[in-house]
Amino acid sequence: MKKVTFIHAADLHLDSPMVGLMNLPKEIFSRLQDSTFEALKTIVDNALIHQVDFVIIAGDLFDGENRSIRAQIRFRKEMERLEEKNISVYVVHGNHDHMEGNWTHLEMPKNVHIFSHEIEGVRFVKNENVSVHLYGFSYPRRHVYDKMINHYKKKLGADFHIGILHGHLEGNNEHDKYAPFSIKDLLDKDFDYWALGHIHKRQTLHTNPPVIYSGNIQGRNRKETGSKGCYLVQLTENAAELQFIETSAVRWKEMSADVSKASSFQHIYDICKDMMQEIRLENKGVIVSLNLDHVNLPEQDRKSITNGDLLDALQEEEWEEEAFVWISSLTINEKTEWDREHLAKESEFYAELFMTADQYDFINSSISTLFNHPDARRLLQEITDEEKSEIAKEAEKLLVNMLYKQ
Repeated sequence: MKKVTFIHAADLHLDSPMVGLMNLPKEIFSRLQDSTFEALKTIVDNALIHQVDFVIIAGDLFDGENRSIRAQIRFRKEMERLEEKNISVYVVHGNHDHMEGNWTHLEMPKNVHIFSHEIEGVRFVKNENVSVHLYGFSYPRRHVYDKMINHYKKKLGADFHIGILHGHLEGNNEHDKYAPFSIKDLLDKDFDYWALGHIHKRQTLHTNPPVIYSGNIQGRNRKETGSKGCYLVQLTENAAELQFIETSAVRWKEMSADVSKASSFQHIYDICKDMMQEIRLENKGVIVSLNLDHVNLPEQDRKSITNGDLLDALQEEEWEEEAFVWISSLTINEKTEWDREHLAKESEFYAELFMTADQYDFINSSISTLFNHPDARRLLQEITDEEKSEIAKEAEKLLVNMLYKQ
């Protein structure tokens, strides 16, 4: 039976600056800065262990258009490890590391094929009796809104056909709408596997044939929670087998704790410490955004939480741990008795407040100065509708809680 084995990875974002995380201890921040490179090394380690035929990287290999020398050197070093074992690598560049950027070019090993800005098909042959056609393109510029899927054309004469596409599933409003496609568009191409990139949360859009977002290989902020990694794929003439491989060196996690039964600061501290021990991972760090729900304490104990004493106590000595659990933020949700629908009916002020929060158009004008700044704009990503909605909900909750106490 003819068979081909490969790794599908995407959205490496090598040398990501980890903007906004400078408040972390230098030891943890250093590990986070190096985490994308550690994740890449894990991919290569697994490619060698499983003796794959090739590796696919479906876009955003580098974090920015002005890719750093450091990132290029680290990437090249890992590719040389694959070259020593005759493992090919097929790369497309995405919207972050598009081809129009300005950077100092370093040559890659000969086993690395980078797709051009026009859709092309390349041929891979294994042991002279198994052949694969791979199809893809690199972004010529940051914004590619054309429906590039229309230009993918299957070439006969191969045992397997694999499409590589860094793009956006139509109907999903949470992400930038680059190189849009529908699932039907992909299935109509009659390929055996679609290796997708751009969406940082791994998703299986279709199983036969597999249409897969592998997600990014390392979470970079509190929104990119959970395990991150790549897929080990084995294609045969009859089926496809997929195995997820975690590559993240540091995990991000968001957790909530119901502390309504806690009667003291000590009790809440013990609850948090027990939770930290439960999620501690072997040889891996975890950065946690923690929500304390239904805090109902005497004034002095409550003050010891709101003034940061609890957060300081939970962070104590965690920076020394190899398998650290770092509480990066602590949100306190006190018991509330207000009801959104009831308040809207009772007060025109609240009704207008809730309507404004639902529309969240005000966010665009509030941040326009920052995003129009030439230096700041280079370091910022566009805020998605989902993120705007979350900001509006948090602002609404904070404001109503403050007003309701008056």
